[in-house]
Amino acid sequence: MKKVALLLALLLIGLQVLFAQTKEITGTVTSSEDGSSIPGVSVSVKGTTLGTITNMDGEYRLTVPNDASTLVFSFVGMKTQEVAITSGKIDVVMEAETIGIDEVVVTALGIKRSEKSLGYAVQTVGGDQLNEAPEANVVNSLSGRVAGVHITNSSGAVGSSSRIILRGASSIFGNTQPLFIIDGVPVSNNNDGTTTGSGGFDLPNGIADINSEDIESVDVLKGPNAAALYGIRASNGVIVVTTKTGSKSKALGVEISQSVTFERPLVIPDYQNSYGQGPSKDFFEYINGTSGDGGVDESWGPPLDIGLKFMQFSSYINNPDNPQPEPWVSHPNNVRDFYETGVTSRTNVALSGGNDLTTFRLGLGYFDQTGMIPFTDYKKMNVKASGSHKLSEKFQAKFNVNFIKSDSDNLPNSGYDGSNVVQQTIWAGRQVDFSLLKDWRNLPVALPGSTYGAGSLPINWNTQFQNNPYWQLETNKNVFNRNRIIGNFGLNYDITDWLSISGNIGMDNYITKTSVRWAKGSSGDAPTYWRFGGNRDGSKGFYDEDESSFFETNMDFLISFNKSITDD
Repeated sequence: MKKVALLLALLLIGLQVLFAQTKEITGTVTSSEDGSSIPGVSVSVKGTTLGTITNMDGEYRLTVPNDASTLVFSFVGMKTQEVAITSGKIDVVMEAETIGIDEVVVTALGIKRSEKSLGYAVQTVGGDQLNEAPEANVVNSLSGRVAGVHITNSSGAVGSSSRIILRGASSIFGNTQPLFIIDGVPVSNNNDGTTTGSGGFDLPNGIADINSEDIESVDVLKGPNAAALYGIRASNGVIVVTTKTGSKSKALGVEISQSVTFERPLVIPDYQNSYGQGPSKDFFEYINGTSGDGGVDESWGPPLDIGLKFMQFSSYINNPDNPQPEPWVSHPNNVRDFYETGVTSRTNVALSGGNDLTTFRLGLGYFDQTGMIPFTDYKKMNVKASGSHKLSEKFQAKFNVNFIKSDSDNLPNSGYDGSNVVQQTIWAGRQVDFSLLKDWRNLPVALPGSTYGAGSLPINWNTQFQNNPYWQLETNKNVFNRNRIIGNFGLNYDITDWLSISGNIGMDNYITKTSVRWAKGSSGDAPTYWRFGGNRDGSKGFYDEDESSFFETNMDFLISFNKSITDD
């Protein structure tokens, strides 16, 4: 007993010594631009590997050695700060990092100015940076490269949209998206998808049409002064995209790039694998949607992997003439195995050149993506041409034109709806082997009494809520097509070496077409039901087409004066 007491005493003394050797530092990190909190800031003890990051409210909590003297705060696009540890609470205000005093950025109407002469915050991302890890949606390539830019990707599916918000822009009901400018032309970043929390399908947002290989630089303009350049449309900030152009050269420039990437789900939710489908822990019998347990999709059923056998959907697949009870076993990887390996290929070719009078560049790009969700895809073709010509010593003309054709033979449904196959996998019983459902053309039909497709459509693991997922994806299609032209033409005349006039006209025009086809017996509501003011029963089958168009023209006339008034 004395030995136990002695050990406890020594343990308590050790803990006291340990706590005496450390201390806790807390605080909040905010931006000098607008005072908003900054999540994801790295906070570390100088000279050690101890550290943490700020949470969504910009707050941090870090236990440090008692002799630690300095904390280091770092974040992309912000100046790194070293702060002496003088108390248990240290709040830090971070400032945007200046890229260089001679950095040139593109502002309103395509005018180039030195960054140090601007009265508002601006950050620049080069085209090479965007293509280090290219994304299907160029908006996603800005993530982590510009301070204060929050990007949310709607999903990992093909053709998914992305939402971008510049820090400080907030609204409960209004639009919080920044204005996009491409080569001086305001362009639409609209998303015409039908997605809601109750179903529908997503479409690529407008800027996803742009080929990152054609981008020279992206300038992000923030602050009220930046908004003044473009009016109320820029109240949430401006993202200025400058595309590549030709330049004077002795020979024809040729650029060729090809890349292929493969995608698999990075994170799958953790599932229990102790109990299978059904409402009772003692028994399970797959019969129909009215009298059997096949109409229950939750896994509240009997314990798995203990030698039990029950009638399951697989009983009718493996022995359709004489179904028999089958082993009640778990399939821990059934959700992960449902997804396929996505393949994305990018091919780009560009020709450029020029002389003292004329410059040109012609770029061709083709993007082809096969989704991780079976039978889904997304394709995009870009043709980009630009040129300039000196009509005389003082008179110049230039143009940019970008044609984009994007389409998909099938975009996946989303939301809380029977047509969403991802939702189906999340609810699936832990004993379900999805691979048995893949060859749906050769499967038995849904049992009598099944809610959807009884006696006509292929069998599924449950009889009440969803169709066979592979049949659903291959039969019910959400087809998408968009043709778009973005272009501008400009003239510039130098009256003197300090006075010039210029005029530009730009346009953004696209036509988006979607068609939705659902077979009779399909589960869920129509993914376009919102167009009709309420739910529409998809089990009756339907065909829907929609076409929307957008056309915007902008013209500007500018007189530029650049002359020193005095000798100072």
